[in-house]
Amino acid sequence: MKIQTNNHNDGGIGQAVTFSLRDQEQLHLLHPEQIVSYRGPSDGRSDRFMNVKGIFRKRRLIQADMTGPCQFVAALPPGFAMKSVELKEGSDLLYDFRSLFFYSHDITMQTRLLRIKNMFITRDAVKVKFAGTGTVGILTQGPVCETELHPTEPLYVDAGSLVAYPENAKLELTVYGNTLASQYMSYHWKMTGLGTVLYQAGRQNHKLEKEMENEGVIKRILREVIPFGGVFIK
Repeated sequence: MKIQTNNHNDGGIGQAVTFSLRDQEQLHLLHPEQIVSYRGPSDGRSDRFMNVKGIFRKRRLIQADMTGPCQFVAALPPGFAMKSVELKEGSDLLYDFRSLFFYSHDITMQTRLLRIKNMFITRDAVKVKFAGTGTVGILTQGPVCETELHPTEPLYVDAGSLVAYPENAKLELTVYGNTLASQYMSYHWKMTGLGTVLYQAGRQNHKLEKEMENEGVIKRILREVIPFGGVFIK
């Protein structure tokens, strides 16, 4: 399987991902309505209803099973990107099923329940652990960062930005910094252990954009009410 992603995920353009499957290669796409072009045999695409667990977790009904040889392009809306992750035997990363875009045929899934306290704060009850060898595609808001965990030195990650983490990691919902910082920040995961953590770096963009837009409105008002405001206020 070959996956090619364009680099035009800014300026409100969105992103397109091209999938090329070899003969008899299979891929399960959980957002089939995002397919904008397809080349291959007509029976290379077979849509079906998800199982009950999939419908509940993904809040969707239909998935598309794609079989090669074929090539198709899936479009992502502005603000979203897709991260392809190659899984090997023994991988213990846990993911949010709602962020899953596709997975290859040899991948299986297992459910992991979160602790009750964490469920109430994160509004998330389960994580998914993938087993087998193959590829999964994760939808993110912005680029994905990878950081190695340390057994004793904690890493703090914004709770809403976390994409995947090792099953063996120790997690604790908390805040950090001085009193003012802890009062105004969102909850973070305090993480220690071994392995790699994946987190998205675009979740805070909407808040920053809103703040910048508000600043723009103020500047426009000042330019209008202050004499020569258009000259002095840039």
